[in-house]
Amino acid sequence: MKQVYKALTIAGSDSGGGAGIQADLKTFQELEVFGMSAITAVTAQNTLGVQGVYPLSVQAVEQQIESIGTDLGADAVKTGMLFNSEIIYAVAGKIKKFGWKNVVVDPVMIAKGGAPLLQNDAISALKKHLLPLAEVVTPNIPEAEALTGIKIETIEDRFESAKHIFELGARNVVIKGGHEIASEAVDVLYDGREFYYFKSKKIETKNTHGTGCTFAAAIAAELAKGNTVQNAVQTAKNFIAAAIENQLGIGHGHGPTNHWAYRQKLVSEKR
Repeated sequence: MKQVYKALTIAGSDSGGGAGIQADLKTFQELEVFGMSAITAVTAQNTLGVQGVYPLSVQAVEQQIESIGTDLGADAVKTGMLFNSEIIYAVAGKIKKFGWKNVVVDPVMIAKGGAPLLQNDAISALKKHLLPLAEVVTPNIPEAEALTGIKIETIEDRFESAKHIFELGARNVVIKGGHEIASEAVDVLYDGREFYYFKSKKIETKNTHGTGCTFAAAIAAELAKGNTVQNAVQTAKNFIAAAIENQLGIGHGHGPTNHWAYRQKLVSEKR
C-alpha cells in the first residue's frame, strides 16, 4: 500500500474559500497530501473583505488538535490565523505534546482588505511560544516588520529582519517579497547560515487572496513528504506562481488564486 502523508492545518475558516483552512486543504490535496484541520475561528468573508470574525473557544481548538494527535497523527503542521494569545498558548502546547517537528508558521495578522486577524497582545505570544517550534516561518514584509520592529525597504533590511526572526527560535525564515514594488517577486530564505533567493515574475493582478496561506501550506505539504526546506520552498514558489498566473476571475474584489493550476501545468508538461 502506498504511504499516505498527512498534514494538519490549524487556522481560521474563510467562507469565501480563497484563504484559511479552505486554501490549505486544497493545497494539500493538489500536492497529494492528506489534509486535516483544526479551526481556530470562523470568518464571514468574501473577495470584498472580512465581514465578521468569530473565534472558537480554546477548549474547542484544543479538542480538535487532540482528536488528530491521538489517532491520525501528522507529518507536518501548518498554522495560520490564531487570533489571540490564549489560542496560541493552546496550539503551542499541543504541538509540543505530540512532538510534531515539521511546523510551518504563517504569522497571519491582517487580511487583504485590512481587517485585523491577530490581536495586538498576541504578537508577543506568537514570538515567545510558537516561533521556537517552527521549522519554517513565512512572514510577508508587513508581518516581518511587526515581528521585528525593523522597517523593510531594502534587501539588506530583509536580511536583518530574517536574522532577528531566526534568533527568536525559528529554524528557517522565509520573508516573502509580494509586497515589493518590483518586476520580480523575490522570496528570501535564511537558514541561520546562508540566504537563498526564490524568484518569479511579478504578475500585476488584484486576485491574490489567500496567497500567503497557500504558500505556507505548500511548504508544509512538501515537508510532510520528507523534502528539504529548500526544495519545499521552491515547490511552494512554483505552486503559488502558477496559481496567481492562471486567474479564476471570480468575485468583485481581491479574488482567490487557482489552486489546481500547478497540477494542470505539470500534466501539460508531461504530454
